[in-house]
Amino acid sequence: MSTRIAFLKGHGTENDFVIVPDPQNVIDLPPSAVAALCDRRAGIGGDGLLHVVRSAAHPEAKGMAAEAEWFMDYRNGDGSIAEMCGNGVRVFARYLQRAGHVGEGDLTVATRGGVKTVHIAKDRDVSVGMGKARLPEGDVTVSVGEHSWPARNVNMGNPHAVAFVADLAHAGDLYSPPPFSPASAYPDGVNVEFVVDRGPRHVALRVHERGSGETRSCGTGACAVAVAAARRDGADPAATGVPATYTVDVPGGTLVITERPDGEIEMTGPAVIVAEGEIDAEWLETYAR
Repeated sequence: MSTRIAFLKGHGTENDFVIVPDPQNVIDLPPSAVAALCDRRAGIGGDGLLHVVRSAAHPEAKGMAAEAEWFMDYRNGDGSIAEMCGNGVRVFARYLQRAGHVGEGDLTVATRGGVKTVHIAKDRDVSVGMGKARLPEGDVTVSVGEHSWPARNVNMGNPHAVAFVADLAHAGDLYSPPPFSPASAYPDGVNVEFVVDRGPRHVALRVHERGSGETRSCGTGACAVAVAAARRDGADPAATGVPATYTVDVPGGTLVITERPDGEIEMTGPAVIVAEGEIDAEWLETYAR
């Protein structure tokens, strides 16, 4: 390991990430090291970490190398591995652009949730093809204190429980994972979105992301919310034949989600790199043992 390790810091609608470029996958990043880097007091601070690796150099991504040169090895803030992060993909693409690996236009990014198509627009927004949602059957309930609500089970490559509430304050502090039932619905935990209506095809959310707590934004969560809202509103594109577009306000900004009749979902929003620097490798090694 070199004496210094390069890093950047970025965010998408204030869902923030530590970015570690490592094209050849030589930096050891066990969960303890990731959690230390994401610590907001003792580390750099972030909701998660974007480990930037060439697909051909990572055992989990070699099979996608022909479709996507770069693999987003995404980790939650506690060091655990996640399948996908929609805001993370946009910030990942912005880093690739900043580093000169890609330009404006289309590219592909490999993730544990599959290969994602990305478009970097001239207006600086980034769009991501998020794939199709899966809607597992079965009733789900989420709770906060004495309140409980029915929730829609939506899988965007990672699991979500979407609950429509009267007031976002009902979500509580969201420091701890909101209880859900049945436990069998989410054996590996779940991201929970609490949603209110703001107007026609316009909603707002708060979210508890598993492994991170409440975050300022969740891209896959915004997609799950738009899908759940479209089904609730009788606007399922597969049934109507018309795309459904929802504006989704998150605490950190606004995302625009469109679901097409073929089920494909596109998310559009900002992605910003705010800083770059170096990590002391000796410090990091104390957490990598």
